[in-house]
Amino acid sequence: MMTADAPAPKISDLARPAAPYLAGLNPEQREAVETLDGPLLVLAGAGTGKTRVLTTRLAHILATGKARPWEILAVTFTNKAAREMKDRVGKIIGEAVEGVPWLGTFHSIGAQILRRRAELVGLTSNFTILDTDDQLRLFKQVIQAEGLDDKRWTPRHLASLVDGWKNRGLTPSKVPADDAWSFAEGKGIKLYTTYQSRLATLNAADFGDLLLLNLKLLQEHPDVLAEFHRKFRYVLVDEYQDTNTAQYLWLRLLARGTGNLCCVGDDDQSIYGWRGAEVDNILRFDKDFPGAKVVRLERNYRSGEHILAAASGLIAANKGRLGKTLWTETPGGEKVQVRGVWDAEAEARLVSEEIESWASKGRRHDDIAVLVRAAWQMRAFEDRFIRLGLPYKVVGGPRFFERQEIRDAHAYLRLVRSADDDLAFERIVNVPKRGIGDTTVQRLQQAARSAGVSLAKAAAAMVQTDELRGPGRTSLRQFLADVERWRDQAATMRHDQLAEVVLDESGYTDMWAADKSPQAAGRLDNLKELVRSMGEFDTLEAYLEHVALVADIDRVETGDEVWLMTLHAAKGLEFPLVFLPGWEESVFPSQRSLDENGAAGLEEERRLAYVGLTRAEERAVVLFAANRQIYGRWQSVIPSRFVDELPAEHVEAASDTGYYGAEEAGYGAVAEPFNPFNSGYDSPGWKRMKAAQGRALSAPPLIDGDAKLIAKDDDSSGVAVGQRVFHIKFGYGRVAVVEGNKLTVDFEKAGRKKVIDSFVDPA
Repeated sequence: MMTADAPAPKISDLARPAAPYLAGLNPEQREAVETLDGPLLVLAGAGTGKTRVLTTRLAHILATGKARPWEILAVTFTNKAAREMKDRVGKIIGEAVEGVPWLGTFHSIGAQILRRRAELVGLTSNFTILDTDDQLRLFKQVIQAEGLDDKRWTPRHLASLVDGWKNRGLTPSKVPADDAWSFAEGKGIKLYTTYQSRLATLNAADFGDLLLLNLKLLQEHPDVLAEFHRKFRYVLVDEYQDTNTAQYLWLRLLARGTGNLCCVGDDDQSIYGWRGAEVDNILRFDKDFPGAKVVRLERNYRSGEHILAAASGLIAANKGRLGKTLWTETPGGEKVQVRGVWDAEAEARLVSEEIESWASKGRRHDDIAVLVRAAWQMRAFEDRFIRLGLPYKVVGGPRFFERQEIRDAHAYLRLVRSADDDLAFERIVNVPKRGIGDTTVQRLQQAARSAGVSLAKAAAAMVQTDELRGPGRTSLRQFLADVERWRDQAATMRHDQLAEVVLDESGYTDMWAADKSPQAAGRLDNLKELVRSMGEFDTLEAYLEHVALVADIDRVETGDEVWLMTLHAAKGLEFPLVFLPGWEESVFPSQRSLDENGAAGLEEERRLAYVGLTRAEERAVVLFAANRQIYGRWQSVIPSRFVDELPAEHVEAASDTGYYGAEEAGYGAVAEPFNPFNSGYDSPGWKRMKAAQGRALSAPPLIDGDAKLIAKDDDSSGVAVGQRVFHIKFGYGRVAVVEGNKLTVDFEKAGRKKVIDSFVDPA
């Protein structure tokens, strides 16, 4: 059964006899496969059979004799995608397709072209492709040669800038002057020039050069370009929406030959702007290639009707899109569930309960995905899953407590707790770099073994002698003094506050703040989540013991684990059940994306939400919390604008707390259950919530449909010492101290806490 919006198949399509490999295609897919002449854009929505169309088209070109294997250029973004395409084409035509030499990633094909004519760009055919470590070492040499401090102007920062310039197709002479000031007070272009010169001397190229030097080769040598025009009769490109400027320019040059260019992609799934992808490349396809045909694949084979309609309604708010509406022949299915919860722990608890319920019905754990906007959100889910024994795997990175920055932070805290923890000492004595090199550490180890003492004690002795000289001794003495000071503070300071102090005063936070790599911001977020999570434990010892127990759990993979990953990592995957937590303003859409990219950033965040929803086959569950705790302080948060943009008729909304909204979260009297779907993003209700955003609270606000808030007409609390009260987070307690509107309450289970009087109820 088709939905009302489903296009009717053409009679001519139904009547036309088909080759066996065409028989299973729907009319739109078949049109995309058989349109072989001229430029073609296949606008393929999520779950519409994009890969099948691309591989069948390649097979069709070979089967009909339109081109021989070596006359086809087929470009993908990953080696995995290239292998899958070869395998699928081989199955269709019944023979191996290793004879398609120009099927691969942008970089692999770029390298092939360069090696053929390397001498024209100042290299030889056996040039070396630098890996990231070699690249950073070379940048460090360039920075030091210029007399710059490589701790202030880091190689990683310069590498990130140069990579960005190369992604935009900019040689040193083409970099805008304003861009140069983003590094070393205007020396960015000079350093880029020196770096390229050093690469040429070394007969080497980095990954960015594989396309940048291709552009130089093809633009400056028309005979070479003409040679490849004659060679490639057909050009096929996968995931066109993810191309950056250099890739786009390279493809335009190569496609000018026969004009038979087919690009497959989805403007609504362009989510990699942060690494250089330009969604405008796909949006202006018909202008770049006049006479281009556009085929829309809108019939979805993955998700239920309500999920598709909710995703389509959400993405319709984007202005920068070509437009399409997904539909399915299978009507019905479950509506998208939207659940309001108390906080991150309640969110993890609800998801865990749903997973257990799913498994109790005989369904598999690996049918489930939890898709977060940022890696720091994983911590609460990992903690809950471990406690319950739910099998899970983190995709695209290590588990939270196994991440580099978390292990480093733990090493600092372990050393504060125990001066004899040599493993912790060795890990962070020179992190961030303090001029305490490997040679110094080796001498410390020798001295410690000889005296039978810890590294810290050996270091304390050696800094008083002449055995260590120069800056290394000074830095080591300062490090030991810092650790001793933190150890003294630990006696009087809360352990989560101590962690914040240690990370700041050690320079560890500043180290990542100065790091301009794409991963640095996520590492800082993870450190914030670490400090926040420590507040849930009574002591530093209790927290570190918990971490040790978590790390000691047997991690044998069973092949049936819940998938835990970021939304970016989930692109291209599908699951029967998908949880989408953290749909709150500043979390999703990410405040960083909004601050850095404005309206374009918001549209990319919305595309990311669309990708998340369309991963779900049977059920999609969106969650948002009333509160997030940051550095031990509760902050009220509001639902993401994306929640309000979901079409009400395809959504089933509920709240675990009974009510949810601006008034219900402590900003006024409880009125009626909150409905986030009644009047749009610009609705008065949403604006009231937006106005309330950012109010820091010392305790979570009251959300209870049956309770009444204690009303106040002035600054006095209206609560007496000794009065028994109830708090939704901490339970029952008795007021010990009244200071204006702040109360100190001895709670029966949570102990003594400071709270705002508005958030307690007379017991």
